[in-house]
Amino acid sequence: MDFDLFVIGGGSAGVRCARISAGHGARVGIAEERHWGGTCVNIGCVPKKLLVQAGEYGGWADDAAGFGWTIQKGPHDWGKLIAAKDREITRLEGIYRKLLVGAGATIFDGRAVFVDPHTVEVAGKRITAENIVIATGGYAERPDIPGAELGIISDDAFYLKTMPRRVAVVGSGYIAVEFAGIFRALGAEVHLVYRQPLPLRGFDQDLREALVEALTAQGIIMHPGCLPKKVETDGQRRILTFGNDETIDADLVFFATGRKANVKGLELEKAGVELNAKDAIRVDEHLRTTQSHIYAMGDVTDRVNLTPVATAEGHALADTLFGNAPRTVALWNVPSAVFTTPPIGTVGLSEDQASAMGAVDIYVTRFTPMRHNLSGRNRRSLIKLVVDKETQRVVGAHMLGEDAAEIIQGIAIAIVMGATKADFDRTIGIHPTAAEEFVTLRTRTRTTDLAKAAD
Repeated sequence: MDFDLFVIGGGSAGVRCARISAGHGARVGIAEERHWGGTCVNIGCVPKKLLVQAGEYGGWADDAAGFGWTIQKGPHDWGKLIAAKDREITRLEGIYRKLLVGAGATIFDGRAVFVDPHTVEVAGKRITAENIVIATGGYAERPDIPGAELGIISDDAFYLKTMPRRVAVVGSGYIAVEFAGIFRALGAEVHLVYRQPLPLRGFDQDLREALVEALTAQGIIMHPGCLPKKVETDGQRRILTFGNDETIDADLVFFATGRKANVKGLELEKAGVELNAKDAIRVDEHLRTTQSHIYAMGDVTDRVNLTPVATAEGHALADTLFGNAPRTVALWNVPSAVFTTPPIGTVGLSEDQASAMGAVDIYVTRFTPMRHNLSGRNRRSLIKLVVDKETQRVVGAHMLGEDAAEIIQGIAIAIVMGATKADFDRTIGIHPTAAEEFVTLRTRTRTTDLAKAAD
């Protein structure tokens, strides 16, 4: 065989797996057809957060007056922001290449497709490997409606030549609510059109309700319970028809209606690799596909589609195959963030999920952050703990508010370790901070047991 391991996909999962495997002494090849670093680095979480931060500066300039500063805020320069973003992404992509080369992996620029279970073809060259990893990520879908091609998807948003002044965002997941906040913070009129009664399906109910309040306070116009019907053109404008034949006349229609596993064109049938009911690659707890020497990880398996999970899976597989340290990655108690304005941080179970397993104690507080008592901005934070009633273990922690992601990362350590409410209570808070609310919640808001109520 040409390699001990060949990795298809140069994103977070693939690069980590290839680099660590090479560091263990394996002969490693890796192919990427588009962006080294994958979606996250190039057209996902990294540039998205840079755009979020750009919007935050405008808000801070407005808020400064409450603290005695007089700041003249000029118009935002979209072109300058995108150019700066491009420079940073180019730098990061180069780092990914250097890490792979430095570890001793062989890089192939091109699309890899299967020829048989041990052979792939890249740019006309056939390559054999003892083990193969599929880490090709996911891609954004457009809805199946007339004129869908007239809207953009998240990939396109990072390369817009000009800043749109009126935007219709369709969807209510991570990407939809984040970009709604970005465009609004940079000065656009934003409409959010979504079919659910609340955004962020699957998140804790209190968080979802608090997010609606936060988005509305920013001036984002919400259209819940509405499906998109069609998009038409009017010169350079776009007309979105939705719901009961309502329309929005916009510069830009942005579809954030879901993502699918990127398996098209891999010729998986030639390798004997099967898909699951969601058209993602089926794997077991050890990341093995239906071929025992072919593995899949990251978003292409459509399980927990987060960059740190993909990275952890890549590292674990490398250690298992070549590091004499077999291990797996647990997909529960995975912390995550949504970089709305303000952001959301969450770890563990929602109230509904925990209640379905038994009785839980709920602790919730809502407050205006200290900063905004002076700034005058209409912004409130929410902090919530979900506690198993019988064991008093904290099984979920949720926050909407400034620095939520930074705060929840530390809280996640305690929850993964099995901390109880008493552990939180005896921890001394840092004052004055929002984070101290997690250790000063003394009054139980309610006790719920949805599982028994359903009987």
